[in-house]
Amino acid sequence: MGAMSIQIKTPEDIEGMRVAGRLASEVLDMLTPLIQPGVTTLELDRIATRYIQDEQKTISATIGYQPPGDPPFPAALCTSVNHTVCHGIPNDRPLKNGDIVNIDVTVIKDGWHGDNSRMFVVGEGSIAAKRLCQFTYEAMWKGIAKVKPGARLGDIGHAIQSFVEPAGFSVVREFCGHGVGRKFHEEPQVLHYGRPGTLEEMVPGMVFTIEPMVNAGRRDIKELPDGWTIVTKDRSLSAQWEHTIAVTETGYEILTVSAGSPPPPAFITGGWKT
Repeated sequence: MGAMSIQIKTPEDIEGMRVAGRLASEVLDMLTPLIQPGVTTLELDRIATRYIQDEQKTISATIGYQPPGDPPFPAALCTSVNHTVCHGIPNDRPLKNGDIVNIDVTVIKDGWHGDNSRMFVVGEGSIAAKRLCQFTYEAMWKGIAKVKPGARLGDIGHAIQSFVEPAGFSVVREFCGHGVGRKFHEEPQVLHYGRPGTLEEMVPGMVFTIEPMVNAGRRDIKELPDGWTIVTKDRSLSAQWEHTIAVTETGYEILTVSAGSPPPPAFITGGWKT
């Protein structure tokens, strides 16, 4: 994770990423009222694909995305329901009352990637499910609050882990945040656990995602035979939120913001920028 491999963005680059991030967030805004009992994730994906291509005139970063050794991803959305941790493939199973679902979307605009995800509770969720989703949102923001020049990436992971584990939840360790820009996945890796004062120093112009995956049970996971879908081994519920963040001269700016973005939690006093 050498500093030389981290792409530092110019103000003009970040403006391009700000546009891509807003568009990615607006896909989630558009989908929000549609996430009701009876809808299938496959239908949500069809709607999102048309919106991305026809309305936004953007490109899905995930359709056909194929890391070495993996099959190509077939959809514009990752839809991870209940005990699915991440990379769930949209299917024809109707969502039912009480399900929770993470929807992760990345679009490309003028060569820049906007990457974000949100949790949704379908209908009336259980108290435990709602608590997990809200707690994971706050965990993401605990990490975001540590972003500033001179701080270390390990500060982010430590803030998330030390918030999550005392509450009886667990942090998935096999997946992490990542640099993002003209490439979908760049350096650095952003762990959601760790020790403060370790890993790369943050400097203005760094852009990366923070996207903790938090399990209600144990942190152990497994991959399904489709080569993409990751689930909890103990079938406990899992939640995830994701924003793309730029390091500024004084702190951070959230780039994946739109009119429908859930507001920051009460312990964040600087809003979307600080």
